[in-house]
Amino acid sequence: MSFSSEDLLSPDQPTISIVIPVHNGGENFRSCLASLAAYVPFSTEIIVVVDGGTDDSWHLAQEFGAKVFKLPTAGGPARARNLGARSAQGDILFFMDADVTIAPNTLSQIAIAFRNQPDLAALIGSYDDQPGDAHFLSQYKNLFHHYTHQMGCEEASTFWGACGAIRRDVFLTIGGFDEAYRYPSVEDIDLGYRLKRASYRIQLCKTVQVKHLKRWGVISLLKAEVFYRALPWTELIWRDRQFVNDLNLKTADRVSLLMTYSLLVALAASCWWVSAWLVVGALSFALIWLNLPVYRFFQRKRGLWFAIRVIPWHWLYFLYGGFAFAIGTCRYYLLSKHKMARASLSQV
Repeated sequence: MSFSSEDLLSPDQPTISIVIPVHNGGENFRSCLASLAAYVPFSTEIIVVVDGGTDDSWHLAQEFGAKVFKLPTAGGPARARNLGARSAQGDILFFMDADVTIAPNTLSQIAIAFRNQPDLAALIGSYDDQPGDAHFLSQYKNLFHHYTHQMGCEEASTFWGACGAIRRDVFLTIGGFDEAYRYPSVEDIDLGYRLKRASYRIQLCKTVQVKHLKRWGVISLLKAEVFYRALPWTELIWRDRQFVNDLNLKTADRVSLLMTYSLLVALAASCWWVSAWLVVGALSFALIWLNLPVYRFFQRKRGLWFAIRVIPWHWLYFLYGGFAFAIGTCRYYLLSKHKMARASLSQV
């Protein structure tokens, strides 16, 4: 089925308001606005919330004709999105990041999905398979994200702020994003968990895709993955007991995590036990075999050499993910005990 921007003008389609938080968006934000100018009907409400930035993002948004809100200090995308949502007039809120560009049919697919499914509360999309930055790490990270979403369950268990839409009345009823998250973190996952807890339906629409323009470096990637995603996500998992077999939490990923740490132990043991190299070889083979669909995906998209370079980064992903899960678990239970102790003292 084909979609076009003309579908958005149909009188029976729900109206969409686009909400974009931005903090020093730079050239990526300019590209984001250019894609909206190319593919979004002029009448569509576009709201940009400048989250304490110091560059000219607010000026770009004003020139573009968006409704602009400028916050004096940065409070995180959760607060910025909530502000934009409260002022929106559309039936559907479409949240997108300032470093993504939409495809020609992104909005029309969203409108049709909500029109055809009255019980649908929210939907999320996917990054496309052509990331905007050519750097290896950026290609790897964004393609891996694309693969994860393309292999995910269509009946989703989470929300995604980079490309996610939700009925405005549902968003306001559920309380929006948790503004306690002061940085780009898991505020979108938290919203998704609360939606599911309230029995709302979320759909992963794999054909709703946006292009991610962000350039990842080693430090920025590890910082975001560990401190802004894995650690707080672990606490959410324990809080809501959301051990779903989907996206980054599939059984194969959990087994791979355990095998990667076993490989690390075997490598350490090989310093004094030569036979440990047999274990290293067996575990390495098993890890590659278990994750062969991932590596075949990268080979199809970027060639054999690229797929080979992905393997150590993929195994590192399991290592820092497991480390963050262990630390996050300890922190969650220590904080839980501390809260229980304080509650007991307050009752004395």
